[in-house]
Amino acid sequence: MSIDSSVFETLTPSRLVIFKTRNPVKHRCYLRTSEIRVAVLDSHVPVHNDGPPKIAAMIVPEQRETDWNFCTNAGHRQLLSDYPRLSRLILIGNDLPRNPQPCNYIRPPDTDTDDRKKLEDELQPLVISLHPKACLQNGLPKTRFVTYEDDLLYRKIIERFVGPFVGEFVVEDVLLESDDDSVDEKLRRRLRFKRMPDLIQSEVLLFPRIDGEIVTAVLNLENFMKMKNPKFFVDTTVLVHSYLTPMVSGLSLIASHLNERIQQGFTPRALCLGVGGGSLLSFLNSELGFEVTGVEVDGVVLTAATQHFGLHRSDSIRLIVEDAVEVIRKFATRGDTDEFDSQVNIDWLDAKYDVVMVDLDSSDARYGHTAPPREFVDKSVFQAVRFLLDDNGVLIMNVVPLSHVFYTTLIQELKDVFHKVHVVDVESEENYVVMATVSPPTPLNVDDVNDFYEKLRSVIPEESIKSIIQV
Repeated sequence: MSIDSSVFETLTPSRLVIFKTRNPVKHRCYLRTSEIRVAVLDSHVPVHNDGPPKIAAMIVPEQRETDWNFCTNAGHRQLLSDYPRLSRLILIGNDLPRNPQPCNYIRPPDTDTDDRKKLEDELQPLVISLHPKACLQNGLPKTRFVTYEDDLLYRKIIERFVGPFVGEFVVEDVLLESDDDSVDEKLRRRLRFKRMPDLIQSEVLLFPRIDGEIVTAVLNLENFMKMKNPKFFVDTTVLVHSYLTPMVSGLSLIASHLNERIQQGFTPRALCLGVGGGSLLSFLNSELGFEVTGVEVDGVVLTAATQHFGLHRSDSIRLIVEDAVEVIRKFATRGDTDEFDSQVNIDWLDAKYDVVMVDLDSSDARYGHTAPPREFVDKSVFQAVRFLLDDNGVLIMNVVPLSHVFYTTLIQELKDVFHKVHVVDVESEENYVVMATVSPPTPLNVDDVNDFYEKLRSVIPEESIKSIIQV
């Protein structure tokens, strides 16, 4: 071991120590390199458990060593966050090449159970030496090994980018294992940032195109690998991310207003703060007829969105490179002079919007995935957004709360500024979709003809609309 093991005798919040040591494994069917990489990460907060601290080890999945989930500090912290009751996670994997980058991947066969058990037994002495003293008071503990499992069958890196604000990121095509035997495997295109590698920033459906024809036949790993140089069709008519459908369902709160606007010959207008791959913008434009303005802090992200995710600038889709939070804050503090900081271009704030949709993540990866950024949750910011909205407009936000206090503060600030606040709890996710209306929502009369509402129901499940509740 190239590091003194005594440094691990105590727990130190958020400490991450990475080192290499001689590979102690005799049968090299899995950990094959002569040296192995070990990362020891302590929880960022003291974990109050009955008894000694809970420690676990994880062996990096085969052929995933260069995946950002397993070779970056941010990836390690996100792995530990999946086990909130752990005090320390010990990550063990093959040695890494210099400057590791995510690479193409095909899932190998499952490791034999007996081989896995032998591997864990041979790693026991190393793992025990990395336990804090508090775990050794009653003799040697039995190490708990946890496994990383996901639905990734295949991945191909399409292109790597480096943005001035978001840093390094990749566009990748992936084939995902279905969780239902009756459903084919799922082909997706994803946008993923190095600073938060476990978070899928954007995701769209893909279909192979061979000889100009879109292939919709049964798709599994075997027949997918037999395809010769397929090209792909990006389907932007379906929202893949689970929270995007509830966001769009929030338009039902102003369906009467939108229908009236359309009947009067106006095009409904949406301001989207945060673009990513642009699937929400494309959907609002193509499926619901909105004129859309998207604001993204990093122009390189917009380049990736237009090159790989089917997002296209047009007369009805405008893309603006600005810091959305900074622009709204400047707008909130403009005073009576209507003068803005000359470094912030707000010429695009040229009229009222029917909806402002906020899908902004915190740039501070230390706290994990949080949305919106903490600086956005401010009464003056919400007042500025309210001013941007039509008198019958709605603010819709994707919310991943940093804490219960963060969430309750956000709801209260919105109630102080807007007329009504509604929410949807996104099933199987940590997201909430929060909606705030400027005016009382107009109830939908079943006897009235509302073409917009019927169109909305045709492109998203009605269950999503019915799941909206007032808070």
